[in-house]
Amino acid sequence: MILDSLLGMYDRLSESEKKVASYILERPDDVIHHSITEFARIVGVSETTIYRLVRKLKFDGYQSFKIELTKQTSGARIYPTSAKDAFDEYVDQMRSFIDRLPSTLKKEDVQKVADWMIQSQKTIFFGVGLSAVAAEYGSLLLSLLGFPSFYYNDPHAQVIVATSLSDKDVVVSVSHSGNIRDTVKSTQVAKDVGAKTVAITAGIGSPLASVADVVLYSPTARFEKHEFLRGNLGELVVVEILFRTILKKIYSEKEEHLNGLSEVLRPKRYEGERE
Repeated sequence: MILDSLLGMYDRLSESEKKVASYILERPDDVIHHSITEFARIVGVSETTIYRLVRKLKFDGYQSFKIELTKQTSGARIYPTSAKDAFDEYVDQMRSFIDRLPSTLKKEDVQKVADWMIQSQKTIFFGVGLSAVAAEYGSLLLSLLGFPSFYYNDPHAQVIVATSLSDKDVVVSVSHSGNIRDTVKSTQVAKDVGAKTVAITAGIGSPLASVADVVLYSPTARFEKHEFLRGNLGELVVVEILFRTILKKIYSEKEEHLNGLSEVLRPKRYEGERE
């Protein structure tokens, strides 16, 4: 999808390219009616800038780009711009998110990573900032299934831990943009010592994606000018899908463990009164 690709590479574009990308993301239906000369005049950039962005999207020219954009925007709008309250706007975004998830996340990659985790000696999750939330969540879910799993949100601790890993370990690095230098460095160190590396990111072609053995791409919920407003719902969903995939693979052999865990957790809950 063109819009997903633009979201994934947005933070790595030049300022003039960002102006073009923002216009496409906010008004895709308008773009298909403009020639490259008209589009350049409207956005306030050169035709060369538009052509350069189109090439980054893997199109040979502006015309082929417009044809594909027309196909992709002929159905429901992906990024509605009409004025709505926060609740309705969020519901629309989530519908769009679910619709686009199958086009970004490959089932075969999820299966491969799930198998790695099941067979690994331990799985380590890396993430900083908001991405640390998804990393911690992934580590907790895997631990609930009885697999050794840990997460680290401190960049220095990540590097220290990464140097002690081996080819029997798996590292899952979470970064919405894929541009966080510390996360990329920690992942590279883990890969250099032989660990299997996985990236969970919306950053298509990002630095993190380039160093990971397998990339699980998550769709961005919507376009926001400021990256920190885009949230990490996509990464949380990918973590949840991984968990469910692993659970389906090992449920019968881990059922005794899960039953035991339920008993351990029972005293932690308030039980409702029974009549």
